[in-house]
Amino acid sequence: MNVKYLIVATLEMIIKVAVIAGAIVFIFRGATLAYDFGYKVFADQPVSITGGRTITVGIAEDASIKEIAEMLQEKGLIEDPNLFIVQELLSAYHGKILPGIYDLSTEMTAGQMLEVMSTPAEEESGGQ
Repeated sequence: MNVKYLIVATLEMIIKVAVIAGAIVFIFRGATLAYDFGYKVFADQPVSITGGRTITVGIAEDASIKEIAEMLQEKGLIEDPNLFIVQELLSAYHGKILPGIYDLSTEMTAGQMLEVMSTPAEEESGGQ
């Protein structure tokens, strides 16, 4: 009977250790992903540091920030639409993106793109 009790106790201990190890790995991976995402939110790096391309984009009047972020990713101006959405939410330009046509560059950070898309176009004066 002691041998049976010893085997059950050993298996129980192995299961507990495996569950605790799995929980630690899960928490560590989650914390690492959260840190990386948070770092990217505030590091605000452009897609291309040198040799950027200028791309013309059009923002519709009824476009949501999610649609804008997905369009910018499709054009190669940003890498992660979810990251752009959080950056817009935390920026001074939250909810201020104006409809229009904009020339954006892959050398621009998300903050710079938000600034461009939130600044009203200067009126051209007819000088005649």
